[in-house]
Amino acid sequence: MPLVTTGELVTRAATTHSAVAAFNIITLEHVEAVIAGAESLDAPVVLQVSENAVKFRYGSLLPLARAAVVAAERAAVPVALHLDHVQSDVLLRQAADAGFGSVMYDAAHLPYAENLAATRAAADWAHSQGLWIEAELGEVGGKQGRPALDAHAPGARTDPAEARAFVADSGVDALAVAIGSAHAMTRRTATLDHDLLKRLATTVDVPLVLHGSSGVRDDELTAAVAGGIAKVNVGTALNIAMTGAIREFLAAHPEAVDSRTYLGVGRDAMAEAARRIIQLLAR
Repeated sequence: MPLVTTGELVTRAATTHSAVAAFNIITLEHVEAVIAGAESLDAPVVLQVSENAVKFRYGSLLPLARAAVVAAERAAVPVALHLDHVQSDVLLRQAADAGFGSVMYDAAHLPYAENLAATRAAADWAHSQGLWIEAELGEVGGKQGRPALDAHAPGARTDPAEARAFVADSGVDALAVAIGSAHAMTRRTATLDHDLLKRLATTVDVPLVLHGSSGVRDDELTAAVAGGIAKVNVGTALNIAMTGAIREFLAAHPEAVDSRTYLGVGRDAMAEAARRIIQLLAR
């Protein structure tokens, strides 16, 4: 099936009061697992490559991106490819030629005026290339290489009036909002501010995105979708599933040396994790 765009999937989800699941991929096993999970439910999905994942792959975007494009084109469900948490303008400008239909430009760590100026420039470039663009306002926190941030600290949350002005002045197509989640959480203990989400949803006229969703309980996620979240980013949950399954397999089979045996188990575990999340968000 031809690649679709993230914007198409998110817009459709917003109109049906559901959310599209967007999974961060690191290896080919991640790609195959996410697509398998989506195909088991006949549901669309977004594959995301983050700037940190590119750094892990020796700084090269194309190998993983090309693999994701080929896998997506052979999928039985609509799949979009999204370049996530981009801070490097050099990397941003590789997106269109690498098969991405959308980008998330991340200048949220900067003061408001600098965030706005950088995001406006990124949005102008992205739109000139036909790319859909997401940005972040407020600090979700937890990203690799950044200082630790308390998601409940004063000033961390997204302000609705500021968000409305930011979207209008930057020209972005979607906004990731800080409402209590954090990246890289390995325990599902995040508490979301649903009153704030309601105010954001009625104030901001573009789809809203939730980052750091691996640390959010099912009931909190479904409430967030009902409250206006149209795209849910997931990364750590896949890695927890993969790592746990591999650890268990190797503990039971200490003689194993063929990487296909334990990677296959890990891939199956990620596919099941992806399936469960996709199904949850479609309710």
